Amino acid sequence: MNWIKLNRGKIKVFGKKGKVLPKGMAEEHTSFLHSQLSNDIINLKNGQFNYNLWLTGKGEPKEEFYVYKKDDYYILDSSADAEKIIEQFNKIKLSLQVYFEDITDELNHLFIFGEDADRFLKDKFDVAVEKFHFIEKDGVIFANNPYRVGEKGFDIYGDIEKVIKELNKEDEIDEIQFDDIRIKNCIPKIHKELREGFHPLEANILDIAFSLTKGCYVGQEAIARVHFRGKTPRTLAKFSINGDVNENDKILSDEKSIGIITSVNFKKDTALGYILKAKLEEGKEFTAGNGKVKPENICEPKV
Repeated sequence: MNWIKLNRGKIKVFGKKGKVLPKGMAEEHTSFLHSQLSNDIINLKNGQFNYNLWLTGKGEPKEEFYVYKKDDYYILDSSADAEKIIEQFNKIKLSLQVYFEDITDELNHLFIFGEDADRFLKDKFDVAVEKFHFIEKDGVIFANNPYRVGEKGFDIYGDIEKVIKELNKEDEIDEIQFDDIRIKNCIPKIHKELREGFHPLEANILDIAFSLTKGCYVGQEAIARVHFRGKTPRTLAKFSINGDVNENDKILSDEKSIGIITSVNFKKDTALGYILKAKLEEGKEFTAGNGKVKPENICEPKV
């Protein structure tokens, strides 16, 4: 089992009941989030959370959020600076009575993961929680998040020091090691794989980040159009590396660009990147940067 302290923004979203809102929504803050984010907010129950993308009108990712339903408000966990997100939200909320509070300093963030993570929480804190659910106990929020790095893992928020003192110091990892695990497990990252210029369905995260049954939200038409058309021209894949290959290097076949490298691990022997499906041939070597890359498998994150 490994652990790491994460530096991520936390935003409390709350509001008032609305008089004129879409069917099924009694709260203005629920309406706001549901209209902006890619996943189902209305049907989140207290103690549940899900993964969302915030899209441009063209359906391209500009930010990510884990959205937690807690009592009569929501907590957003994001890689972005909370104050900057709040500033943007305030510009687009119009007349909705929805309010935002930066609670980053209140919710220090610890992530533990690996095969023994659930046993650790049960033995040390008598905590057991289902996937994409969370509970609060003694001022600490424990959330079962299998998606963050593609392994069994738990986000822990609040007074994390009481948890850290039970952990082995030698099991702590740094951000470089953490990102290497993400790359190994084929998990796309915001601003790397998930970024403007790329369609998020190319990352094969439809079941994780999107609801196809919810009402209108920003970018919905672009998502639905690609989904119901049945395929994307590119797909996210994991590559082995031989030579000097870096992020944003083009993948070339017969000197023609067929893809791009988006993430490279610290040892520079593994990468993630997009490649044209028509050119994808497992085991075939392609030029990238000053080296070669060979597709290992298509990235299809499972939870």
